[in-house]
Amino acid sequence: MRQLLALMALCLVSGLLHADDWVEVRKEALSETLRLDGVIEAVRESTVSAQTTGTVTKLPYDVDDRVDAGDLIIQLEDSEQRSRLNQAESALEEAEAGLEDARQNFERVQSLYERDVATQSDLDQARNRLNGAEARVNRTEAEVAEAQQQLDYTRVKAPYSGIVTERMVELGESVMMGQPLMRGLSLEQLRVVVSLPQQYANRVRRERNATVTLDDGRRLETGEMTFYPYADEATHSFRLRLRLNEPQGQLFPGMLVRVGIPLDTREALWVPQSSLYRRGELRAVFVKGEEGEPRLRQVRVGVSRDGRLEILSGLSGDEQVLREAADR
Repeated sequence: MRQLLALMALCLVSGLLHADDWVEVRKEALSETLRLDGVIEAVRESTVSAQTTGTVTKLPYDVDDRVDAGDLIIQLEDSEQRSRLNQAESALEEAEAGLEDARQNFERVQSLYERDVATQSDLDQARNRLNGAEARVNRTEAEVAEAQQQLDYTRVKAPYSGIVTERMVELGESVMMGQPLMRGLSLEQLRVVVSLPQQYANRVRRERNATVTLDDGRRLETGEMTFYPYADEATHSFRLRLRLNEPQGQLFPGMLVRVGIPLDTREALWVPQSSLYRRGELRAVFVKGEEGEPRLRQVRVGVSRDGRLEILSGLSGDEQVLREAADR
């Protein structure tokens, strides 16, 4: 307290204060904002599983490696699948040859029938053989397609560009159909997930207004807002999801961000942050007296924004305060 009195006496005696040392207490609207912690997560995050059996022969990528869409990420031994494809293709060639013979025979019998040389029974038999040959070709074509698909399954490719987050197999390991092989996510499409307290759920659903900022104050551009239609049984909060429009490669799943939900707007008194005088538990400002002298007045402070400090009590709004209290 002695130091404080000495500081005030110094201001009175020295006469060093000028008009620009004082600043008006400003009264402006303050939009109250609910501050919540959100978590960034990937929109695309999936596990690639085996769609055929085989032994792992190639593993070009490991955990934390970046892959492009369509890249080969796992190669399985394919001799069995290739053999089945060769057999199916041979059967198709044989069926196509049989179809050509059946078509030629039908055309010959039909010509004879038109000249009354062949009977109706001969024509029907030729047509049936042609239909059977066409069915065999269709069936073997389907077998070739299935065999080709099984062969393609031995070459596991990345469904989209992203980062490998987990690898479940090793070289030489035999895998079964449906077995998980590799897990990854895409950094190109991200979103923010936050738990919204129940009392604010209706307001946010109605107004659909929220901001997302990083710790350094940078504001992120958001897009579609999605509400989960149920509350968490333990916390009674609703899950809110916001799409990030421009991740720009600087954001990663699992990062914490600040989600602001605008609430009510009220009148508030503002002074520069430099006007606040701190001494232990004391929070005060120097108010300009009737004769221009600084008078210490205790205040209660609220939020700080853009270099300004909200005063909850202690000032009336039509006063002037010392701009640089810490330097006096």
